[in-house]
Amino acid sequence: MIIVSACLVGINCRYDGGNNANQKAIEMVNKGFAIPVCPEQLGGLTTPRIPAEIIGNKVINKNGEDVTGYFKKGAQETLQIAKLANCRKAILKQSSPSCGCGKIYDGTHTGKIIAGKGITAKLLEANGIKIITEEYL
Repeated sequence: MIIVSACLVGINCRYDGGNNANQKAIEMVNKGFAIPVCPEQLGGLTTPRIPAEIIGNKVINKNGEDVTGYFKKGAQETLQIAKLANCRKAILKQSSPSCGCGKIYDGTHTGKIIAGKGITAKLLEANGIKIITEEYL
């Protein structure tokens, strides 16, 4: 079984209420190979929500509020689902402060991308789950 970012399967859970539908990810869920999760919703954030980016070891939204706790809780919930379903792989949305793997926004809310990993991606990797992004589907 594979964990996949819920926004990639057409679930409207992005910060702006939209999604990042990817036909291959949708097919994986439809065939029973993948489980969609949204760490940010699992952590207690609403949709839509104020955009947030990683700054150092914290996740700060565009209003300057520290929302790190929500992101950590969502990462833990995602890991629990992955363990229950015996997942060894995750397909996560690139650039997200939760799911980003290799690239994230720089924390200035200006659209600049830097090298880095989201909170959930880090936790899943630390627990032996291989992460790939939708770019590799």
